[in-house]
Amino acid sequence: MKKREGTHFRRCTLIVIDSFGIGAMPDASLYGDEGADTAFHICQAVSGPKWPVLQALGLGNSARLLGKTLPGCEPSRTPRGSFGVMAEMSPGKDTTTGHWELAGIVLKNPFFTFPPAYPSFPEDLVQAFEKETGRKILGNKAASGTEIIQELGEEHMRTGNPICYTSADSVFQIAAHEEVIPLEELYRICKIARRLCDPLNVARVIARPFIGKPGSFVRTRNRKDYSIPLPAPTLLDVLQSAGVRTIGVGKIGNIFNETGIDENYPDKGNIACLDRTKVLLQRERSTEEFIFVNLVDTDMVYGHRRDVAGYFKAVDEIDTSLDGILPYLNKEDCLIITADHGCDPTFKGTDHTREYVPLLVYQPGREGRALGIRKTFADAASFVCQYFDLPNPFPGSSWHAG
Repeated sequence: MKKREGTHFRRCTLIVIDSFGIGAMPDASLYGDEGADTAFHICQAVSGPKWPVLQALGLGNSARLLGKTLPGCEPSRTPRGSFGVMAEMSPGKDTTTGHWELAGIVLKNPFFTFPPAYPSFPEDLVQAFEKETGRKILGNKAASGTEIIQELGEEHMRTGNPICYTSADSVFQIAAHEEVIPLEELYRICKIARRLCDPLNVARVIARPFIGKPGSFVRTRNRKDYSIPLPAPTLLDVLQSAGVRTIGVGKIGNIFNETGIDENYPDKGNIACLDRTKVLLQRERSTEEFIFVNLVDTDMVYGHRRDVAGYFKAVDEIDTSLDGILPYLNKEDCLIITADHGCDPTFKGTDHTREYVPLLVYQPGREGRALGIRKTFADAASFVCQYFDLPNPFPGSSWHAG
């Protein structure tokens, strides 16, 4: 790969608005998600115009491809970006599956999910965990993270035993009060659990620290995800090997086990991640760059809590930040905005939803166009390879670079 003659170094930024789905996929009924529609139901619940930057880039046009109109975020007659939607080819609806597919890995088999009712975890896993950590397990069931710390937090503080729980996703989550089990000890316990969960094909072990007193416990931003080892090289590895500088922002490093990443900025919260992205876009480049950003609050703070107003506001804050980011993109730059799954805040339960995701592609000075309904998230990895003039080793197909 060579730098284009007489131009700046190319830079591609991929921003994932975590859980910002745009409509149930045809197989959503297999997941109990028929009728879920994150973006549409938020727009329907909140009156008035909304998300002007995303609208101008083509968000409403993306929804129109699925035969719907987002109230207050209607299609633009002359969208600034290219627009489409992407279907998830891999089985599942979780962070790991979605991000890995965006980076070129399409899973044939779903990750293992624990049964929801007590006891969720196999007895041999429990015994091995308790033996290696020296601590008994509390919980051992599927639960809302905010609810289970209220239920078991006082017992946890009294005994020093961690609260271990799961969800509809492939996760083994460990909650602990930061004054009872310090962060470094919690992270050590999670590493033990990660190793024990590997043979079961569990996607993530998640540290869920919290603070406060009985009756008023709150989770902190010191969450940390431990993903299962990657089965194959990803887009990050391919780019890194070709000399493109790869940069992770937010929990990207956790999702990809810090592999294929030259610079990792594990900033906490959407605003911090967007501020970091803006700083990265302003700095002078000496090589080609790929910036991979995850904005987790839409999912973790609002989607799972079924907080419609909070979810809307979070996307509104992203929209405002994008308005300050776009001016720092030059004609050699590309910005991709998408999601990794749905988490409809108006839907039943508290889990992710199996949805299409929006696809917005902005390249300054290039006319936007319809990209259609893509068959796999891996089309994003294929496009990025094409953008950097690299062969595409992934199962997706690129849309034209423009």
